[in-house]
Parts: sequence; structure tokens; C-alpha cells
Amino acid sequence: MFLPVMRRLNSQPLAAIGAALLGGFLFAAIFAPLIAPADPATIDLNHRLASPGAAHWLGTDELGRDILSRILYGARLSLTVAVSVVACSLFLGVVLGGIAGYYGGMVDTTLNVFVMNAFLALPGILLAIAFVAFLGPGMINLVLALSIGGWVGYARLVRAQVLAVREREFVEAARALGASDLRIFVRHILPNIVQPLIVQSAIGMAGAVLAEATLSFLGLGIPPPAASWGSMLNDARSHLFDSPHLVLFPALAVMFCVLSFNFLGDALRDYLDPRTRLSIGL
Repeated sequence: MFLPVMRRLNSQPLAAIGAALLGGFLFAAIFAPLIAPADPATIDLNHRLASPGAAHWLGTDELGRDILSRILYGARLSLTVAVSVVACSLFLGVVLGGIAGYYGGMVDTTLNVFVMNAFLALPGILLAIAFVAFLGPGMINLVLALSIGGWVGYARLVRAQVLAVREREFVEAARALGASDLRIFVRHILPNIVQPLIVQSAIGMAGAVLAEATLSFLGLGIPPPAASWGSMLNDARSHLFDSPHLVLFPALAVMFCVLSFNFLGDALRDYLDPRTRLSIGL
């Protein structure tokens, strides 16, 4: 089992890079309390704006807080938000997209033309900003705000896949045997459309991380003193030239985290597509 996995990683170096980066972020998120050199909320004004050195590997911010510790805890927050947003968006997308694709007719017209297109007409990030600005910042409100704009992509994907699968012979056979609509969808249709959903979810993680950083940068994310990469970038704006490390390290964290999900999403797409697997020898 180990050799086929290594062969696949060798044939797709970007997948190996993405897996290594994501593994590092997961390790940081899980073990942040154990590996962080300091409390991310501890203020030390005697060492504010310290450059990277032996005492603080990545330096300190304008309040003397250790940047490395805040980045490690920021990984926990970003990944938690990303998983929660994708889970909520995927659940809504599977339910509404599945209903639209399975029943068709007026149900499909109502959900697809009026509901989904209405949400697609609104920029997702602006909808999230309006939602959080109305209800106030916080973890739950942030997840709900990003899910409201993110479920439509999953719903349209599920609808298209269900439309292609619902007339297959095994679905007709289950229907002829008297299986309920819920059983047909869960036992026969959903397992046959899960592959593109996995790819879409991996890429959606990258978008959720970036959206969380954007809202935190605007002051609409998790309120202080929680460590967030976006809020760290916001705090560093006034020190861009005198202390560039305040901007550099959180920006690199966001970039590498987004890249890791994008690399894995591309690798999953290639691996789960039989035609691509044959062309690249997987």
C-alpha cells in the first residue's frame, strides 16, 4: 500500500507539496498550546516591534505579542472556520441541489432559477460582510455568513450530477422495487456523485480560509484577543515599512495554507478522473 501512494506522490509533486503543507498546518492547529513559545495574547510593551531573533523567532507585534505563537493559534482558527464553512455549505448544497435535481419540474425551476441565481447575483464576500455587520463579529456569525454565500456552488454541482444519475438503470430498479425517494438518494445517487463533491470541498477550503482572513482584516472576523491571520495583517498596516515582518509572516501563512488546499484539490481532481489517471499513469 505504501509503494502505490509514493508512486502517486512522485508523479504529482504538487500533491506532495500540498499534503506536506496541510500536514504542517494541521499539526500547528492541533498542538498549538504545546509548541507555541508564548501565550498569543500576552502583552509585553518592553519588547514591542522586536525583530526576529533568538527570543522571538518571528519577532513581536506593536503590543509585544509573539508573532510565531499568534500564527500557530491562527492556523487553528482558520482551519476550524474553513471546515465549518465547507461542512455547512456542503450540507445545504446537497439538500437543496439534490431536491432540485431529483424532482425537477417546478421544484427545480424555483430552486435553481429563483433561489440559486438570486444568491449568485450577489457577491459572496459582500453578502458575508453585510451579514456579519448586522449580527456582529463572532465565530458562529462568521461561519453562517460565509456559508450563506458558499452553498450555491455546491448546490449547482449536486443538481447537475443528480440530473445525470437519476435516470440510470440502478436508480430505476430501486424505484421499481418500491424504495423511498430518501433511500434512493442516500443509498444510490449520493455515492455516485461524491467524487466531484470531494474536489469541490478541497478547493472550497482554500476559499474559506481566504474569506476568513479578509473579514478579519476588515474587523468583522473573530474579535480580539483571538489570534487571526487577517487581524494580524490589519494591525500591521501602520508598520509596513518600519517592521515589515509583521506583514510578511501572516501573509505567508495565508498564502501557503490556500496553496495547500488548491494543490490537493487539483491532485484529487486528477486522481478521481479516470481519463486523467490513465494519461498520467496513476
